[in-house]
Amino acid sequence: MRHRVSGRRLGRDKSHRAALRKNMIADMICHEQILTTEAKARMLRPATEKMITLAKRGLAKGADNPAAEVHARRLAAARVARYRDVEDEDGVIEEVDVVKKLFGEIAPRFAERNGGYTRMIKVGKRPGDNADMAVLMLVDEE
Repeated sequence: MRHRVSGRRLGRDKSHRAALRKNMIADMICHEQILTTEAKARMLRPATEKMITLAKRGLAKGADNPAAEVHARRLAAARVARYRDVEDEDGVIEEVDVVKKLFGEIAPRFAERNGGYTRMIKVGKRPGDNADMAVLMLVDEE
């Protein structure tokens, strides 16, 4: 029985789960949506929301104390993969600094929102192994 056991193991050992989480959070921040299995999306959702909250608090405290913002940026850099290569519509590949995008674009967008930054939409079964798939995305401003 799993009484009082938190977290999802996803059939991986601890270091593999940590690497998976770091990379998926970085992809989520970089692309603002991700198609994955439902189990991974359920693992990723609270971790992504905590990163956005960390960035929001860092920016809010950084207005008075710049050291607080630096501290938040360092915490964020320790918890996500730092750089991602992204291909745009023209096929040009550019390197994106994930922490810079988190603090520069995403956190200010959700400055007035108290949580609920992500939305998970179930999209059916994967043809190969019949796994439940879901799209996890950042919500739009409304």
